[in-house]
Amino acid sequence: MSQRMRTQAAIDTVVAKAEQAGFGVAVAVVDAAGVLVGFARTDAALIGPVDVAQKKARTAALFGMDGIDFAEIARPGEPTYSIEHTNGGLISFGGSVVLRDGGQVVGGIGVAGATLEADEDLARVGAAAF
Repeated sequence: MSQRMRTQAAIDTVVAKAEQAGFGVAVAVVDAAGVLVGFARTDAALIGPVDVAQKKARTAALFGMDGIDFAEIARPGEPTYSIEHTNGGLISFGGSVVLRDGGQVVGGIGVAGATLEADEDLARVGAAAF
């Protein structure tokens, strides 16, 4: 399956699961360089999560870390505290997952607009569909 088809499958899966659960979310997929390659927003999504989903996806791709793990290295007292202000803005909490192909980072998926736990679950579901 092509990268484009895998991206669309991930997005479609997240949108379907979010709508089924009654969440208004934005979902973004970026390539390994952090460039947006796919995006969707459910009808019920607010505008704020649009930017957040993209930054979550970029964070996962650029650092090769899921958002939940990135949050650990970016918290106060850690050597990389405030790193989220670099690279055009990153997000240091859950809701993003690294996309890999054969162990190699090929991108990231970010979900925003539901609860943090639901964003995380939806991102994982999307990554599994990728």
